[in-house]
Amino acid sequence: MPRYKLTIEYDGTGLVGWQRQLTGPSVQEILETAVERFTGKAVRVQGAGRTDAGVHATGQVAHVDLDRPFRVSEVQGAINYHVKPAAVSVLAVERVPDSFHARLSANHRSYLYRILNRRAPPAIERNHVWHVPLPLDLDAMIAGAAYLVGHHDFTSFRAAMCQARSPLKTLDSLKLTRVGEEIHVVPAARSFLHHQVRNIVGTLKLVGSGQWQPDDVKRALDARDRAAAGPTAPPDGLYLTRVLYPPEAMLEQADGELVDTDPEDDVE
Repeated sequence: MPRYKLTIEYDGTGLVGWQRQLTGPSVQEILETAVERFTGKAVRVQGAGRTDAGVHATGQVAHVDLDRPFRVSEVQGAINYHVKPAAVSVLAVERVPDSFHARLSANHRSYLYRILNRRAPPAIERNHVWHVPLPLDLDAMIAGAAYLVGHHDFTSFRAAMCQARSPLKTLDSLKLTRVGEEIHVVPAARSFLHHQVRNIVGTLKLVGSGQWQPDDVKRALDARDRAAAGPTAPPDGLYLTRVLYPPEAMLEQADGELVDTDPEDDVE
């Protein structure tokens, strides 16, 4: 069965997240339904990141196995036709080897969190940013963020329901910039714990508002206690923007199956 890699964007507003659930429509369900309408066969679409309800994506990656070969342009066009009217779009399709796995083969993920930092609430960008009306000190937030880069125990920044086997993660980078009236928070890592990005953003907001000093972020990190860090930022401002793979992931492998070492990684 030929395997196809899908690069996807979606608006998570009104969806229960990536993963299929009984409580409402999900991105996975929308895509699987579209592929079944196209091919006449039930399929499983595997995503690189299991985004939560209300979280968006501009560079989600998934893979799907079809019962026979199709041109990549045909796969893209058919899925985009059948997902209507959902706010889901397949940006690109590639044929990949059977050994490629959208989640397990990935070695880099980047997110974007958008904070709208102005007094007036959003109209056009409603449900797509976190509106913080009080001025935020970007320099202080950058200083606080520096304590989180590197390999750490992120217990203080993982969700209470996170089932990852270990809280140890390596945060490769955590960049903050001001873009017009917005502050953009861009974390990058191989993988993330459940709500790790949103809990980091909620904590840095306390620093930016003057409620915390930058070194309070280190104190929270060292406490290894979720209660020691800041609140969870809302899902509206979060976007999965990029998933990367090592070159060997795109080559046929003959040395056994990939092993899922941490089934609860990459949930945001």
